[in-house]
Amino acid sequence: MARPTTNQSIEDYLEAILVIQQQNGHCRSVDVANRLGFTKASVSVAVGNLTRMDYLHKLADGNLVLTEAGRTYAASVLDKHRLLTGALIRIGVSEDVADADACKIEHDISEETFQRLREWYAKYDEN
Repeated sequence: MARPTTNQSIEDYLEAILVIQQQNGHCRSVDVANRLGFTKASVSVAVGNLTRMDYLHKLADGNLVLTEAGRTYAASVLDKHRLLTGALIRIGVSEDVADADACKIEHDISEETFQRLREWYAKYDEN
């Protein structure tokens, strides 16, 4: 994957950057490459595209910083990922498979279905 040209790849990059920032307090292109298994060159192209889309700033020291729009978008994707992973685990799917499947589902699920799933999950948590 050379650059984010689909919503899924944009979402994967933004989610990865947010998670890395949450874990390390900062994020660099090499961190994204390592997390996603992409080459540094591919990440460099994606960083340029995400910058042009106003989701990301690359600082002079190489750190990647999400813009407000980028952080909002990334947080939404991460929220979906975490809820879907948790729901799949609750129905008996192993953690590794649940995480991988949630990553696939989070890009295609409709907002209506996701909101109903959120409501169901909240009720499940109450019990």
